Amino acid sequence: MRIRIVDAFTDRPFGGNPAGVLLLDSAGFPPDTWLQHVAAELNLSETAFAHPLPAGSDADWALRWFTPATEVDMCGHATLATAHVLHTTGAATGTVRFTARCGILRTTAHEDGTVTMDFPTAPLREVAAPDGVAEALGAKVLSAHDTGPHIGDLLVELADERSVRALTPDFAALVAHSERGIIATAAAADASAGYDFVSRGFFPRVGIDEDPVTGSAHTALAPFWSARLGRDELTGLQASARSGLVRTALRGDRTLLTGRAVTVIDGELLTAP
Repeated sequence: MRIRIVDAFTDRPFGGNPAGVLLLDSAGFPPDTWLQHVAAELNLSETAFAHPLPAGSDADWALRWFTPATEVDMCGHATLATAHVLHTTGAATGTVRFTARCGILRTTAHEDGTVTMDFPTAPLREVAAPDGVAEALGAKVLSAHDTGPHIGDLLVELADERSVRALTPDFAALVAHSERGIIATAAAADASAGYDFVSRGFFPRVGIDEDPVTGSAHTALAPFWSARLGRDELTGLQASARSGLVRTALRGDRTLLTGRAVTVIDGELLTAP
């Protein structure tokens, strides 16, 4: 059984966010325990599992994502990685429809090598910053927003890009402050740097202290920064150690996320379900 590791939201190996991708030949998914064991064995932020659907279905592939600890409702970088594998192996062309926990997702491969994903926009709701979240982050919080049920993150705005880059959170303390994780963000310090805003994502609650590049978080970052900057098309830099760029285009209740991906490992999984 072929298994691949793909670096997503980057054009170079060892950048962006690595995801495991396993394309299944079966008409359904193996037992959840086996899927979770594979994800834990790879120990990446997420591993994607997909199987083809019959002709005439609402989607072309069924898709699920697992962290080393649990299944998640939405994942951008592993969806990008899966679409990249489908297109680079010739298993799909053009637009691919996935059915997932968060609904129908569409991905479109372009001639320049980028892939655009069509995701639901997060319904932002401003909330009071929970007691202790600033202390857990180690930075002053200017505003806080709930991101809704699909991603379940707390989006917090910090004073500036330097504050985001300098964060050294207390991960154990962060667990209490969101359903999934904390997204910290600020406007880009230099308008000519090639990106409009920066972010970092912390998800200790689902077994990931810091995620290198979080595509799903940009379904909340896009409306947040579009409202402030007055533009529907933006570029975000996730300022982790690996870092990655996500182009966003706000389209009402949908957000388009565009990025690149690189396959770095193509191997064989020897333990079948």
